[in-house]
Amino acid sequence: MKKLIILFFLSISLIQCIAIKAESNTAPAQESSNKIYQTAVQKNPKLVVGIVVDQMRYDYLVRFYNKYGNGGFKRLMKNGYNLKNVHYNYIPTYTAVGHTSIYTGTTPVNHGIISNNWYDRFEKKSIYCVDDVNFETVGAKTGGKKSPYRMLTTTITDQLKLAQNMKGKTIGISIKDRSAILPAGHTADAAYWFEGGDEGKFITSTFYMNELPNWVSNFNNSGKADSYLNETWNTYYNISTYTETLPDNNNFEGKFKGKETPTFPYNLAELRTLNSNYSLLKAIPSGNSITTDFAEAAILGEHLGKSDFTDFLAVSYSSTDYVGHQFGVNAKELEDTYIRLDKDLERFLNFLDIEVGQNNYTIFLTADHAAVQVPAYLNSLKIPGGYFDNQKFEEFVNNITLENFNSTELIENISNYQIFLNKQKIKELKLDIHKVSQIIADEILIFENIYKTVTAHTLQTTSFTSGILQTLQNGYNQKLSGDILFVPNPSTISYSKTGTTHGSGYAYDTHVPLIFYGYNIKSGSSNNYYPIVDIAPTLSTFLNITEPNGATGNVILEVLE
Repeated sequence: MKKLIILFFLSISLIQCIAIKAESNTAPAQESSNKIYQTAVQKNPKLVVGIVVDQMRYDYLVRFYNKYGNGGFKRLMKNGYNLKNVHYNYIPTYTAVGHTSIYTGTTPVNHGIISNNWYDRFEKKSIYCVDDVNFETVGAKTGGKKSPYRMLTTTITDQLKLAQNMKGKTIGISIKDRSAILPAGHTADAAYWFEGGDEGKFITSTFYMNELPNWVSNFNNSGKADSYLNETWNTYYNISTYTETLPDNNNFEGKFKGKETPTFPYNLAELRTLNSNYSLLKAIPSGNSITTDFAEAAILGEHLGKSDFTDFLAVSYSSTDYVGHQFGVNAKELEDTYIRLDKDLERFLNFLDIEVGQNNYTIFLTADHAAVQVPAYLNSLKIPGGYFDNQKFEEFVNNITLENFNSTELIENISNYQIFLNKQKIKELKLDIHKVSQIIADEILIFENIYKTVTAHTLQTTSFTSGILQTLQNGYNQKLSGDILFVPNPSTISYSKTGTTHGSGYAYDTHVPLIFYGYNIKSGSSNNYYPIVDIAPTLSTFLNITEPNGATGNVILEVLE
């Protein structure tokens, strides 16, 4: 009996030991599971701010670094996550396409915005990306018949709205209409852009509302636009310290009307009369300043970052693009524009700290495309570059069709480095459209400054996995794009011989900055390659929402805490 009692107590002890050990073994797993759950339900920031700097090359962060203060670009770079090797992965690198690709997480092959303007083979005319005759202007006489309806997919801003059962506010702001409308998405509460000419106001469309809110009307009536144009634009620092750019007076910069040389100072009060009045504001650094003013007014007027839901403010700085087009990438005017933009960013960040709270907002900053060195300047240094002659090219193509098919009516349109064939005429002549396309593609290759050609049929039947043809394919939309596509030589543009432009798939147009900053973003930097379409999926993961419905990018895991 004694033995049985001893065995009973030994068994009880053994069971207790096993239970204690099992409990201790499951504790770490349970703790890990709790951490995962806590991460999954971690609160979102009160406000997300997307900042797109139009035509900003990545190297502007480096080249002008010593001219920046500590509170703008440097603050973002030092305290945020700086991705140094981000590129656009499609052609063409234009403003509308860039903004759309950032916010949809995909390329024109899915989202359908194939350029700023493009030839519509169905309407038989050139169309503009955000024009929409179904809506009217709000806030001015003209300039507001706009909507995002040509964008075929959702944006990160749309997905945030859907995830919050249409709660939270989304607002897009820019000097350019397309740069405000497309990022804000289909479900935006508002998109505002600046109407120049004799208006000098931020306006919108009846797509969003029937009248401007009081805060917008008050802003427009504040006299800010006039105050900026009554100033003289001179360099922020002594011009002798602007050693990162060419001499102030050189042959590679464009001039404002009424100005004999492209040199400081600029008397804006005089120049506005010859340069479309308020439109001049778009083409000087103060265009970025008034954009910042308006963004701050929107945060206050709409109480952004104050509700139980996450708001989204999409801000695009457009004046950098206008200055680049006018003066080029090596102009003192451009250097001064970025120095002043840095000051605007510092002011904006300080404003967010106070009005929203340092731990309540998250920012990403990138660009919609970069820009090429002025080819004429490159030629002066014996570096290849050139100018594409569109008129001669059209004559050349018509000669090809005349010689091969005895007709000069086979070409319907040539634009955006694409050829649209007259399919009805080809059918009437009983020609094989694939044969016509291939012959034209083969023969235009000998035209001066053409580097690559490809037919739409080839893009539909072949998958390119690298190189310039892959980027061309990523920008090709089967329904909307042309029948023959071609790529000019590097540093070859359709533009004047002063100032710069963009649009290619070469690194000078594709390499842009990308910095994430703020709540739940760790600090650091990376040289890893990422395509621009990774921004929206990254934000989707960060916000715990579904990614845009056409997204093809991946999550940049290293930026997330």
